[in-house]
Amino acid sequence: MIYFDFAATTPLDPEAAEVFVQASTEFFGNSSSLHDIGGQSQDLLENCREELANLLGINKNGLYFTSGGSEGNFLGIEALLSSPKKPGNHIIAGLAEHSSIHGVLNRLDGYRITFLPLNSSGLIDVKELEESITPETVLVTIQHVNSEIGTIQHIEDITRICRHNDIHFHSDFVQSFGKIHLRNIAQLVSSFSFSGHKIYGPKGVGGVYVDPSISWRPFFPGGSHERGFRPGTLNVPGIAAMTAAAQKIQGELDKNHARYSELRAAFFKSVEPIKEFVQIHQADSSSQLPSIIGLRISGIEGQWMMLECNRYGFAISTGSACQIGMQSPAKVTQALGLNPQEAKEFIRISFGNSTKRENVVKLGETIVDIVTKFKL
Repeated sequence: MIYFDFAATTPLDPEAAEVFVQASTEFFGNSSSLHDIGGQSQDLLENCREELANLLGINKNGLYFTSGGSEGNFLGIEALLSSPKKPGNHIIAGLAEHSSIHGVLNRLDGYRITFLPLNSSGLIDVKELEESITPETVLVTIQHVNSEIGTIQHIEDITRICRHNDIHFHSDFVQSFGKIHLRNIAQLVSSFSFSGHKIYGPKGVGGVYVDPSISWRPFFPGGSHERGFRPGTLNVPGIAAMTAAAQKIQGELDKNHARYSELRAAFFKSVEPIKEFVQIHQADSSSQLPSIIGLRISGIEGQWMMLECNRYGFAISTGSACQIGMQSPAKVTQALGLNPQEAKEFIRISFGNSTKRENVVKLGETIVDIVTKFKL
């Protein structure tokens, strides 16, 4: 089976795995325990916090470790709403946000929420965002990189608008962490989330940054971990492994971008024989993560195409793994204004560090063969 679903999750890096085992056996103490064994675990935890903060260019005092991106989104948004810059009950969010964002927004009482669609290039219209702001707007939440089509939102422009209007800005960095240089962006937002398993770290660990100047109130009262930000014993071995994975991938950002751009071009060339049936959803190269390809093949349901590819030995997907179990189209298809039939045609192909050019071409040729037989 050849894997093309790296946007869903990545295999654990061998070096990160070694760090996980070492930390699990040598630094097994509860980081909140006051004895020396707990102190050793606490020291490792704080070293990881400082290293990740340095990589991201943020104040370590605003960095909190979580169980992953979904929890980070939940706690980040709740923290911002507990300490708004001004009174109000209006929130602006991207329609294509991850299901965890929709989950926390749907449970809020007393808030009015405006969902913004994507334009034909898969981007938020910044002018439409600005026009959606009211005197009661207290929060904007826009995903940095869309997990289904890989488009990169203009964080700097959105930040400028939010600051001018005294609005908190949360951004889901799960798909951009370890893929894009974030040092000049991370410090702009009020909060952002990230996850370890998207960058060859372990599952079940991630983090959220909340600007230390914000006096948040804990969503879970009485919690003693992470300075009261969340309850539950911290996964120190997972945090150490995630940090090791982040250090490694940070040094490969430019090389990976160039390689994935070449693989993307190779895939597009390989499906040229059926180009009249293929619709790629993407932005221009400056606003596009090259490792994620979101596309439709007219007249062929994505679920069927995914199963056919699986039968031929290729693992692709029909969108975010957090959404698939609901048997509903990827949120991005609604945000792009696709009709129900077009939404069902959506598939996603994503590259990773083990993706080879010959396998990308082979996947493209297989899709051409599947489509040709189907259309006969």
